[in-house]
Amino acid sequence: MSTAPDAARERPRATFDGVADLYDRARPRYPEQLFTDLAESAGLTPGSRVLEIGCGTGQATVPLARRGYAVTAVELGAGMAAVARRNLARWPDAEVTVSAFEDWTLPAEPFDAVVSATAFAWVDPTVRVRKAAAALRPGGVLATVATHHVAGGDDEFFRASQEFYERFIPSTPKDLRLTPADSVPRDSAEIDASGLFGPAAFRRYPCDISYTTAQYLDVLNTYSNHLDLVPEVRADLLASLAGLIDGRHGGRITKRYLFELRTAHRLG
Repeated sequence: MSTAPDAARERPRATFDGVADLYDRARPRYPEQLFTDLAESAGLTPGSRVLEIGCGTGQATVPLARRGYAVTAVELGAGMAAVARRNLARWPDAEVTVSAFEDWTLPAEPFDAVVSATAFAWVDPTVRVRKAAAALRPGGVLATVATHHVAGGDDEFFRASQEFYERFIPSTPKDLRLTPADSVPRDSAEIDASGLFGPAAFRRYPCDISYTTAQYLDVLNTYSNHLDLVPEVRADLLASLAGLIDGRHGGRITKRYLFELRTAHRLG
């Protein structure tokens, strides 16, 4: 019987497939130091076996393959997988399989690390930790990467843009503000409750990225909550944001991200 996620997760996670090329071009890349720290934590060396859950277009897969790991990537969307394969063409030890992780059959040989970059939240929570543990050798590492949108950069723009979100998306919380990086909680409750892993460790990488108006709109057009909007509403929202960037910020804004690497070693 399939263990595929319910519709609340399935629809938005499948949405990305329709904008695969834009996603590949617009989404920010992960810091190289993150992969260095992952290698140190997991004891990865060239030839190590790595499973990636939800590789998207390969933003994390390419740095893993470049380090000489044997990467097996599982991706739900055929369009995203096609772009990932194109990006991985130089590394024959990296392969991409189209499947929901929930339904994918684990190979007999375990992995040294299971990695999921900005995708773990889309996997069925009744499956993801248990199946990741089953894929790992004893002592292997589950590594998840979260991307947080935090206060910083052009905060004045983000405060002013809230008016448009409240106007065009009525469900937007009133006076929503970005959270300071120091206030983002370190969450290991799911891993701790499983009893399958040792204590989780966290490493964080703040990053400011500058965007032109067009570049920022491209990023927004890869977010599931924007893609789910009625096209006319989305167009009005983006036009309003473009007017704000061009009119008050000279056609360029800076956005602050917080990338977070969470690692935990499988017990046994």
